[in-house]
Amino acid sequence: MKAFHKHIIYLDTSINESLERLNVLNTDVILFIADSNNKLMGSLTDGDLRRGFIKGLGMNNHLSEFMNIEPKFIQQGKYNLKEIIALREIYINVFPVVNSEMQIVNIVNFRLQKSYLPVDALIMAGGRGERLRPLTDTVPKPLLHVGGKAIIEHNIDRLNAYGIDDIWISLNYLGEQIVDYFEDGNSKSVRIKYVWEEDALGTAGALGLVDGFIHEHILMMNSDLLTNINFEDFYIFMEEVEADFAVACIPYQVNVPYAVMETIDNKVVGFKEKPTYTHYSNAGIYLMKREVINLVPKHKHFNATDLMEILIAKGKKVVSYPLVGYWLDIGKHEDYNKAQLDFAHVKF
Repeated sequence: MKAFHKHIIYLDTSINESLERLNVLNTDVILFIADSNNKLMGSLTDGDLRRGFIKGLGMNNHLSEFMNIEPKFIQQGKYNLKEIIALREIYINVFPVVNSEMQIVNIVNFRLQKSYLPVDALIMAGGRGERLRPLTDTVPKPLLHVGGKAIIEHNIDRLNAYGIDDIWISLNYLGEQIVDYFEDGNSKSVRIKYVWEEDALGTAGALGLVDGFIHEHILMMNSDLLTNINFEDFYIFMEEVEADFAVACIPYQVNVPYAVMETIDNKVVGFKEKPTYTHYSNAGIYLMKREVINLVPKHKHFNATDLMEILIAKGKKVVSYPLVGYWLDIGKHEDYNKAQLDFAHVKF
């Protein structure tokens, strides 16, 4: 992956080359040592080399004699956010992620990332984008550019910033262009897989097509959103309230310019002078336990609201998460124009 291998060296690397690799890093000066199968064996810092030289080791000694054989790491699909926050709080800023075979699959770097959430993501990118024609006649809406970058690319970069690097994208209309744009995700330091909707399956139907989610929580979002949502806060909120399903919501205020009467059986019992009511609208971003996906039918039109209704009927806990940051659904030409203007002034 991009910026991945610069932190990896192999067990047969010479001490001289190891020094050169550490020197090139400049910042985040740590290397992780792997065998020929990419299995994590240890770590190496300037301090490890210095301590080795003090003990009498020299440039011709084997790398294994210098390395720390107990490096900090996390195992893919087997960690929780508390572990990640604990590492961040004691300034363990760079560490590897390994699979069940102890092979290095990623390197976390908190200087470049905000978090490393134990979450898979599904981005819904199969829509036709009718209201944005003729822009979408030859380009799928997720690949329209805002601020010099595709809309969906902003979302992938934000997911990656929070350590969500196992990503599925559901495709239909002009989906080949999206595959050509991202390929396997290597250029974005993520792993991307694709699911194809032969027919439009609604806002959640693609969940039933994915085989191989790694983590216990799944984040699903529309591809045509521009947002600076804090995914870590969203995840912590869901865990704290012990929810099965959480939907991010946008506050929407309605100002009534008149006094509103409060009545019971036509009897006025009070009134509010020009009240303001706050309602919450679906933001198209959902976080759910993986087990709820078993309720999604395969190859059938199915919306996120359908899933929420089923969960509520079964007594599962469905909660709303107030999204207080920036959010824009780019559905119409005026939205697209607004996104271009907002991008220069909003921190993403």
